[in-house]
Amino acid sequence: MSAPDAARTRARRLPPGPPARRAPALLASMARDRLTVMTSAALRYGDAVRLPLGPKTLFFFNHPDHAKRVLADNAANYHKGIGLVHARRALGDGLLTSEGELWRTQRKVIQPVFQPRRINRQTGVIAEEAAKLVARLRARAGTGPVDIREEMTGLTLGILGRTLLDADLGAYESIGESFEVVQDQAIFEMMSLSAVPSWLPLPQQRKFRRARADLERITAALAAERAANPGEDGDDVLSRLIEATAAEPDEAVRRQRMRDELVTLLLAGHETTASTLSWTFTELDQHPLVWQKVHDEVVGVLGDRQPTPEDLHRLTYTSMVLEEVMRLHPPVWILPRKAQQEDEIGGFHVPAGAEVLICPYTLHRHPEFWEAPDRFDPERFAPDRAGGRHRYSYIPFGAGPRYCVGSSLGLLEATVVIAAVVRELKLAKAPGHVVRPEPMLTLRVQGGLPMTVHPVD
Repeated sequence: MSAPDAARTRARRLPPGPPARRAPALLASMARDRLTVMTSAALRYGDAVRLPLGPKTLFFFNHPDHAKRVLADNAANYHKGIGLVHARRALGDGLLTSEGELWRTQRKVIQPVFQPRRINRQTGVIAEEAAKLVARLRARAGTGPVDIREEMTGLTLGILGRTLLDADLGAYESIGESFEVVQDQAIFEMMSLSAVPSWLPLPQQRKFRRARADLERITAALAAERAANPGEDGDDVLSRLIEATAAEPDEAVRRQRMRDELVTLLLAGHETTASTLSWTFTELDQHPLVWQKVHDEVVGVLGDRQPTPEDLHRLTYTSMVLEEVMRLHPPVWILPRKAQQEDEIGGFHVPAGAEVLICPYTLHRHPEFWEAPDRFDPERFAPDRAGGRHRYSYIPFGAGPRYCVGSSLGLLEATVVIAAVVRELKLAKAPGHVVRPEPMLTLRVQGGLPMTVHPVD
């Protein structure tokens, strides 16, 4: 074989993986426990794995250099892939699922809302909502377990409404349940490879259609309310979307764009932070010494007053805890992409049209980049230890052009809420309850999080 032929053969080498005959069993395992499948695949086959799933083959890459290639260096070649494509039926073409010029236009409309100066101005609003949460939880002390996941969902929806939409989402009690149904459907369609026709009158399909109709009703009502009562400064998301779509001559298209954008924003804007907060209170309960250090820091920095934007930079250890929570429980646990043209990643050939997976959940546990990777250890994120870490070994908000636009608001929100709760309360997991992860569009706590509330003396 000539040298050029040998080079071409090496370049077209495919990653190792289980044989194709195991596809049915692998697909069933993915439906039951996606995190275990991904973790086991990386442990058995290494940083690049080929996973056959019937008519599709997934290319799973689990090295920071691979993440850099897919998400940043050659990002234009990798569009949204399996899972997010299937979520389009539920979310439409919002910022999470759109591509190309539509995505760039949407990002341009939304980006100013997340400028640091505007986000910092929301600190007081977030602190007010966090104080209301603490009061609600304190009232439940001694009365039995409280579902903290449900509380965090309601809290983050309320904060999102006030900070981004200048609207009260408390009037729409069904919104959280409808989003849960939408997530369930997106994952079902991903795992069934969309083989089940959407028109079949199955209970799950009917439930999904009701949830989608409910979200459309809510977004239409929000848009109509804002159109009738413009905001004072016009820099909230609703006002910007109304302005951006005003030139669209087709009313149906205009409504659809508004609906797609708002549904995506509402889901991504509350679910990720709610999940992160749920995991944070789980870890603080399991690590009382860490809880004590957070409590002492918050009391030392804030005393009994509400935080200001300047205070947040002084809550160093609290931020370290939050970063470690997002390492072990990344809110977006999987980043699916589809190769538009063939590529080479880590010496392996990626065919055009291949479904490519970058998995922050496993990447954040890579033993080459994290010592004792399964251990909860906030000290990893001490300011004097951050410099030696590979930039792409830690990507809780993604990376590259599609880095999460709302990351700064999410971090601000989580920090303020953690400080407010830990300063006054200890939350303890209900006896006998087992906390399990549920990898949906976000990494949720499965089935709720019952915890008892204990005021701090």
